[in-house]
Amino acid sequence: MMKKFGVGIIGCGNISSAYLKLAPLFGSIEVLAVADLNTEAAAARADEFSVRADTIDDLLASDDIEIVVNLTIPAAHFEVTKRILEAGKHAYSEKPFVLTLEEGEALRALAASKGLRVGSAPDTFLGGAHQLARATIDDGKVGKIIGGTCHVMSHGMENWHPNPDFFFQPGGGPILDLGPYYVTNLVQLIGPVKAVSAMASASFKTRTIGNGPRLGETVPVETPTNIHAVLEFCNGALITLGASWDVWAHRHENMELYGSSGSLYVPDPNFFGGDILLAEQGAEPTKVAPQDHPFGVPNMQDGKNGDRANYRCAGLAEMAAAIEQDRPHRCSIELATHVVEVMTSILRSAEERSWIEMVTTCDRPEGLTPEQARLLMS
Repeated sequence: MMKKFGVGIIGCGNISSAYLKLAPLFGSIEVLAVADLNTEAAAARADEFSVRADTIDDLLASDDIEIVVNLTIPAAHFEVTKRILEAGKHAYSEKPFVLTLEEGEALRALAASKGLRVGSAPDTFLGGAHQLARATIDDGKVGKIIGGTCHVMSHGMENWHPNPDFFFQPGGGPILDLGPYYVTNLVQLIGPVKAVSAMASASFKTRTIGNGPRLGETVPVETPTNIHAVLEFCNGALITLGASWDVWAHRHENMELYGSSGSLYVPDPNFFGGDILLAEQGAEPTKVAPQDHPFGVPNMQDGKNGDRANYRCAGLAEMAAAIEQDRPHRCSIELATHVVEVMTSILRSAEERSWIEMVTTCDRPEGLTPEQARLLMS
């Protein structure tokens, strides 16, 4: 019988509801308590989901909590994850894991010294669509990946988020906010990044909040919002990444990978599901027959009434199972730290107008088969 790890959550903002709703899908985790600097927010979440509201200190000291999930704002991720580890708990962080390579390496050293695990979102690469793309590549259907493009472009978060300030401050922006989905998926599909080069700008000095109690209020823009980068992978592939909140409309695919014998069209890595299209030599793209993968089954609707597969907590549950089974977990600190280095190097490259070589690397995380995914579910 699978062990169920007691989980606590620090940070009761918007994303916490997704974790609390989806955690019961998985057999290896049970959320027992939440905490927040805003005790009213913690009490409201606790009441909504029938869990305990603790102070942060009490949650970190609780004997029934073995893993703590860090859902604070990105600028607080390092300090909060550090406190979790110092309290003797395993840690799992929302993305971005941290905001500098130095912070990631410090947490890796601390975790190793204490024999604790650290994991980090995004876990969307474990979704049915992206695992099908992985299997298609690993089966040699497109040959060696030699190039590709990724685009994540819109006109910003102020249109929907009631408090979008942090998105436009240092530590925010489309690279650190949405880049983790794209870079992490590229690493699991192709392997680690060798070097990056980029250019960036901020096209608008302020943003106007589009909904909520602060409707019409403006917030300053203090970080690049329009970034174009080239990533060189260790396998030799060159991938163009465009990440912008300055675009009203475009026709770019989310992700296209070009192999020596074909091309692959991959859906938005911010989500678990979607169709994979394969264009073999000289042929039109056709849909790849889906696997019977539980993390690709639609289980919610998005804001446009479209069906979506949403299995956030999969990475957390997989880490818990890996702790119990004494094996590496897929959303690892090595992967997360490498992705942080790639993203921060993109921003530094744009600022310095330079080409930057990576100093970290990581293994491609193991693929997650449909059978392995089913074993994680309750």
